[in-house]
Amino acid sequence: MSDRRLTPANGRVAAAHLKGMVEAMTFTDGTPAAVTAPLTDIWTTPDATARDRQLLRGEAVRIYERRGGMAFIRADRDGYVGYVRESDLGDPVAITHIVGVPASHLYPMPDIKMPALARLSFGARLRVVAASERFFELDDGSHVPRPHLRPANKPFTDPASVAQLFFGVPYLWGGNSADGIDCSGLVQAALLACGHPCPGDSDLQEGVVGDAIALDSPVLRGDLYFWKGHVAMAVDGAVLVHANAHHMATAYEPIADAIARIAGQGDGPVTARRRLPGA
Repeated sequence: MSDRRLTPANGRVAAAHLKGMVEAMTFTDGTPAAVTAPLTDIWTTPDATARDRQLLRGEAVRIYERRGGMAFIRADRDGYVGYVRESDLGDPVAITHIVGVPASHLYPMPDIKMPALARLSFGARLRVVAASERFFELDDGSHVPRPHLRPANKPFTDPASVAQLFFGVPYLWGGNSADGIDCSGLVQAALLACGHPCPGDSDLQEGVVGDAIALDSPVLRGDLYFWKGHVAMAVDGAVLVHANAHHMATAYEPIADAIARIAGQGDGPVTARRRLPGA
């Protein structure tokens, strides 16, 4: 249990299943919760100076400690561990829908002329309690345009199509939303939306997502290319899409050009290729 990103232990408290494996003053099963803010950061430390990843509204977590306004949590979606603002968490939610377009807005009532309460990213998880002709009403009394939501029990089927929804989104280290996203956040969003489990960082993804294929295999849509510290997804036999610091955005790039550019800037060759089941 050496990877801090996946080990729910901070010296003071640890998950009960780690008893005998790590040192802690208290071991606990934790308490379930869900993100209530449109977006919240997962921080490496409670002083909130280094972002690891982000969580979207409705995503489930388990809280192991509340201290100084921060909660030490483990994200249900991928096991990621860190600190989030306690004020951004609330009770668990029975999810019915997700935001299935790049972004949407919350309104105080079913009227598009009203000032929006908040912006929601693709993948935000919501509980719908009522519907009108043009809007869904959520459990907190806010409203979302009906065309923007998708039933949570109907996953997407093409990860590349999901990744392409983020075209042009600004690059953000540790980002997981349509406000800003990084390479592994993009791949994770695409795979989770299609029902494929996916870790949060590219080094973790490289070891478990799909099946390893030869580096010179013919390219299929959805194939993943890995470099040290980077991942991209093929959209066809010649082009990939990736969130990257070179373009400072989610961008398309010819596969051959990306391989040459990344090697030329000193970040090495492709280290692995992986293919999703059923591709």
